[in-house]
Amino acid sequence: MEIKKADILKIFSQGEKEAPIEACGYLAGKENTVMKIFPMKNIDDSEEHFSLDPEEQFKVMREARSEGLEIIGVYHTHPNSPARPSVEDIRLAHDNTKIYIIASLLSGSKEIKAYKILEGNIKEKILIIDGD
Repeated sequence: MEIKKADILKIFSQGEKEAPIEACGYLAGKENTVMKIFPMKNIDDSEEHFSLDPEEQFKVMREARSEGLEIIGVYHTHPNSPARPSVEDIRLAHDNTKIYIIASLLSGSKEIKAYKILEGNIKEKILIIDGD
């Protein structure tokens, strides 16, 4: 998956603002290229998992579609753990067509990784960071 450095910085910025709650949102683009991120509210207000508001999801999907984009992934932060799927993340990964990006804020280190999660099996994907 290819993502702009500016979008990664936005994910970390959202995560730092919303910590210790997990920050989350959608990744929109075409094929494996992220063209826009949509920060969203974690309605669980939790430090260990997140849920998206269905109404906000539909709004974001309509907006992405109107811009000629599709939702290609989901991102969230781990304020206090590494950038790898938790048991909860694996259990809740219902859409095997999406890429899941996890950004860790653990101890101030900024680590970000991408995954495909298929029926409980995790496959780390290469995350290509574009300089823009």
